[in-house]
Amino acid sequence: MQILEYIKNNILLFDGAMGTMLQQKGLKLGENPEIFGYQNPEKLSDIHFSYLNSGSNVILTNTFGCNELKLTGEYTVEMIIDNAVSVAQKAINRLPKDNTKPRYIALDIGPIGEMLEPMGTLSFDRAYEIFKRQAIEGEKAGADLVVIETMMDLGEVRAAVLAVKENTSLPIFCTMTFDEGGRSFTGCLPESMVVAVEGLGVDAIGVNCSLGPIQLVPIVEKITKLSSIPVMVQANAGLPKVADGATVYDITPEEFFDGVKKFVEMGVSIVGGCCGTNPEFIKEISDNLPSLKKVVLDNEFKSRVCSYSQNLEISAPIVVGERINPTGKKLLQESIKKESAEYAINLALEQASSGAQILDINVGLPGIDEKRVMIKFIKEIQAVIDIPLLIDSSDPEVLEAGLRYYNGRAIVNSVNGKDESLESILPIVKKYGAGVVGLA
Repeated sequence: MQILEYIKNNILLFDGAMGTMLQQKGLKLGENPEIFGYQNPEKLSDIHFSYLNSGSNVILTNTFGCNELKLTGEYTVEMIIDNAVSVAQKAINRLPKDNTKPRYIALDIGPIGEMLEPMGTLSFDRAYEIFKRQAIEGEKAGADLVVIETMMDLGEVRAAVLAVKENTSLPIFCTMTFDEGGRSFTGCLPESMVVAVEGLGVDAIGVNCSLGPIQLVPIVEKITKLSSIPVMVQANAGLPKVADGATVYDITPEEFFDGVKKFVEMGVSIVGGCCGTNPEFIKEISDNLPSLKKVVLDNEFKSRVCSYSQNLEISAPIVVGERINPTGKKLLQESIKKESAEYAINLALEQASSGAQILDINVGLPGIDEKRVMIKFIKEIQAVIDIPLLIDSSDPEVLEAGLRYYNGRAIVNSVNGKDESLESILPIVKKYGAGVVGLA
């Protein structure tokens, strides 16, 4: 049974912490986990088998940090991924033949390890190419799905999702990590993650790492109240403490299951464990899973747009600032021709302080590279101000470029009832999950 069919009527159980188990198998501090797994396939297979034997439906490949910026020496992305998927499959083959529980291999993709612009120097396009290489090899090696996990930057999530969707046919599950204040390290809200990433067409969305099940409840509640797709939660085994020089976690498998039970009651249908959770935690969930009833999320559709740190429901008249439009504005025209966003940024700040809830961005002028200017302006404006954007152009390529690089869920301005307009604009709107202004 395909995994997307299985989760329609069942609670899906993932494995637990790979890092915790690798350390027990001899992984030393500072040693690369992916290379360690490549060099010790028997140990890696034993870890996978222990989770499968504890009841996991899905095992994550040992590829969390398998990207070209982290691997050194003779080891390539392709070598590590091929081996990781092969070892996972061999672990599944070790199960008794009469074990009919569905099992799946998930290609694990974690953060690249460098911050994207504007907080760092890594470009969106470079990140995309790194994720693309991982995704293509994962599908070729035989993974059943891709899990993009432990992400802190919504922009990096978007690069990863687009890389997988545009280069493979694999299902995508995506989780970010949030602190107790309800934001990611880069300030992303759980609500913004749901609106932006669900809009890109992933198959499941959720949260993992950072916190234990008790601390994750408010975040999971926000996600389940908005999501219209399956929600996934992989909590840590409580909060970490240092004892005798080692990191330990503060809750038992039984206490962990109490948290999982609460998540399922809230509408979570995909569960597992993160840091500190060993096979005992997964067995506790598996043994008690029959006592849990799957809850189907039935959230009412509401039109929403977002930046990484603002979420806006369009259920009443919305104030749109439309001054970043060169028509009749000589100073803005000159800045667009020079490809300088400074004047537009000042206009954006003025409109925001005057109560604008969305900002229209239009850089259309004859004789310029509108696509390049749109990308530059969006990157620089969203680095300064976090109001959701409305991308305005008569050129479909410019609209798509704007949607691709915007770190949130934007609105397209606009489409009319002509077949040519509908056929050129609506597929772009669908691809990026954007809102759209329809001209009457």
